[in-house]
Amino acid sequence: MTARHDLPYLLNRRSLVGRGLGAGVAAAAALGAPRLGLAGLRQDADTNRAIDTAEWNPEAIRQRAGTLEVDTAAEVAKIVPLDHAGAVSYWDVGPTQASPELDRQLYDEFWQSFAATYPNIEVERQNLDYNGMIDKARTAAEGGAAPCVARMTILWVPEFSARGLLKPINLADFGLSEDLFWDGALKSVTWDGQLYGIPANNETMALIWNKQLFADAGLDPETPPATWEDVVAYSDQIKQETGVNGYGLVARVNAGNTPDRFRPVAWAYGGGALDEAEPNPTYDKILINTDGTKQALQLYHDMYVRDRSVPTSALTNTQTENSDPFLAGQLAMMISHPSEYASLVDRAATATGADKERADQVVANTAYGLIPEGPVRRAVVFGGWSVHMFSDEVTGGACDEQAARALMAFRTSPEWSLKSTWTGSNPADLRGFETTWMQQRLETIKFLDVTTSMLPYGIPYPVIPEAAEIMNIIVPEMIQNVLTQSMTVDEAADDAAVKIAALIDTR
Repeated sequence: MTARHDLPYLLNRRSLVGRGLGAGVAAAAALGAPRLGLAGLRQDADTNRAIDTAEWNPEAIRQRAGTLEVDTAAEVAKIVPLDHAGAVSYWDVGPTQASPELDRQLYDEFWQSFAATYPNIEVERQNLDYNGMIDKARTAAEGGAAPCVARMTILWVPEFSARGLLKPINLADFGLSEDLFWDGALKSVTWDGQLYGIPANNETMALIWNKQLFADAGLDPETPPATWEDVVAYSDQIKQETGVNGYGLVARVNAGNTPDRFRPVAWAYGGGALDEAEPNPTYDKILINTDGTKQALQLYHDMYVRDRSVPTSALTNTQTENSDPFLAGQLAMMISHPSEYASLVDRAATATGADKERADQVVANTAYGLIPEGPVRRAVVFGGWSVHMFSDEVTGGACDEQAARALMAFRTSPEWSLKSTWTGSNPADLRGFETTWMQQRLETIKFLDVTTSMLPYGIPYPVIPEAAEIMNIIVPEMIQNVLTQSMTVDEAADDAAVKIAALIDTR
């Protein structure tokens, strides 16, 4: 892993031009690998397109990687001429000091590459905090000072679209088509039958465990829990045998980590907030007080209240608060992204003395596996981000649309939808999985193929304006009511159902 930080120098766009898209297609055909987004992976039907999970596994992912090389400048030049002169404002949640060093380097390289490709476009950009960006964007839009372009998490998109704050998008205007994206990604940027953004990156998570702690507790270190009932049992056994917390439960209110880790459990049992997990959701059926969601709540109760096998600080924890105890060997299991491993490696490298010895041992014993399943399904949140153009009414009409389109096309290209989220996500444009960069990622990011294999099990957020309030406030409050024993499981679920209904009624 020590060579990771040299990657930005290997990832120069100019070193990978020359063969073009046609050569990539030929290479894929020569390998007998079906084109992602085309025959063999996407199965088109009159009413629905589905990903064949049998075709999406670590072996297939590795086989396709490296079969396509792209010239990003040549592609975006078809959208906006490279000599276009103008200006554009841009907001994003970029890397922080807590992010892997490689992500910070590639973020800088993105802006250097855009400036080299469009030297006459000036960008006024802001790198914002995740928890603060949504409120800042709301306030800016109300005051007519929204940015021209923003990359936003898909959870926020329905609200901004329904309020008329975003411009409709036609994929063809960017040289794109629906077959280049996951259905969940397109669903997440669609409101009332109209697209309002371009998917930039999509992500899923996996189960992470410490093999040494499994062995110490008498569990098979190579075999993760297969079901959510197993998670509860393993967590209890680890706590009883080692004194270490078994599972990294998170339940903080107004933190995306909380619903992202609870909803896969609820979906696994056939529940959910609404009917978002159903094949053709209508988003008008409230399922948060059904038996499936209640079973998931009961599992949380059993780990936190009955077994006390999870951190007592779960009520205020996010995933960030799980990372340190995991690295210290004081937590055995957690749900997170592939970037978690990169972060563990980075922090272990800076540790000293006994802390370093312990951290190095944890890194060596870290393993990733599929998220456990339930009696109904295996599921994970289909997360991600998309790029949007704000409407003229909320930007003061000061946007250069050509400059905005150039930036959007560049950011959502196969190259930069992959490189901009190198350690923790996946390209939204399915061609990104076939590029040389994807091959490099698979060679340098341990466990990336595991988290990527979870994509077909991904379920997007409910595509309604109230999604952020439901997921970040109502769902965590429901969980907290159970964990603090201020309500029973039935009472907490029924209370959440009333709140969701009341919230939707105010639309």
